[in-house]
Amino acid sequence: MDRIPVFVGLDYHQNLVQVCVEDAKGQVLLNQPCDNDWLAIRTLAETHGRVVRASIEACCGAANLAEELVEKTGWNVDLAHPGYVARMRLNPDKHDWGDARMLADLERVGYLPRVWLAPAYIRELRRLVRYRQQLVAERKNAKLRIGALLRDHRIRNAPARRWTRRWLWWLQEYEGLPDASRWIMECYLARLQGIGQELKLVEKRIAAFTEEDPVVQRLLELPGVGPVTAWLLRSEIGRFDRFQTGKQLSRFCGLTPRNASSGQRQADAGLIKAGNPHLRAVLIQAAHRLINHDARWNAFGQRLQSAGKPYSVVVAAVANRWIRWLFHQMVSQRSAA
Repeated sequence: MDRIPVFVGLDYHQNLVQVCVEDAKGQVLLNQPCDNDWLAIRTLAETHGRVVRASIEACCGAANLAEELVEKTGWNVDLAHPGYVARMRLNPDKHDWGDARMLADLERVGYLPRVWLAPAYIRELRRLVRYRQQLVAERKNAKLRIGALLRDHRIRNAPARRWTRRWLWWLQEYEGLPDASRWIMECYLARLQGIGQELKLVEKRIAAFTEEDPVVQRLLELPGVGPVTAWLLRSEIGRFDRFQTGKQLSRFCGLTPRNASSGQRQADAGLIKAGNPHLRAVLIQAAHRLINHDARWNAFGQRLQSAGKPYSVVVAAVANRWIRWLFHQMVSQRSAA
């Protein structure tokens, strides 16, 4: 068997994987589909040489295949950022043959935009946390529909504040709705109750899943950080030391200003559109709590407001500075340990 060094690009699909093998000079030795199985991929690629590195675009299922290839073949496998890879494509056409070759070529020349391959524990925690987020979104949707139904019938005589126990009890007993609307309201209320019970179950499951996680326990010790924030930070960031600076972490979280300068014009265009939008939203909420309940961050916010900054900008700046501070806290503690 020829043992020349080769580079492999894998275009992932549910049933098949397009495998492209290139030598060190960029010559395509192989580009054909095979079964979505680590053994079939290894057998096909290693018939042409010794695999130096392999790359696969990050998508649903790709991380599991990449982990199998790392563990069972010993390959160095990188996950590629699909958005950046698409921007590098010079050809307007898109097909599996070209996608696999693009990945192999970027890996060969060292220009592959890599993303972190999270371990199985972090991926499982992400599934739990994102499932909780889906339930929260469903609960919000059910509440909006209940409110819309009440507005449609111009019901404004509620005896208590919305979503309190007293208000929900009044809504269940209210007789001023027509039969069809009454039935719809009962369906919404039953759905709302079921989602609430399911949320309690998933939060209990996440708490048990992270009970012995030292990173989560350390995050819970910090002021302004509750269980939901700690779970989300752990699941989305994973390891803090995979970033070189706090600024990199802040940019990953979508909390740094986006530069919009051109020529003589120097300007910002709001926060960058990067990372998980729910992570950014939770960090903005944490910044609100810090401004209201932590003397240090309240003083920082007051200085910015005194300088004429709008409150929305102040909150974003606090979130940005706090996540950078958190990076140094978590990395220094890991180094000391």
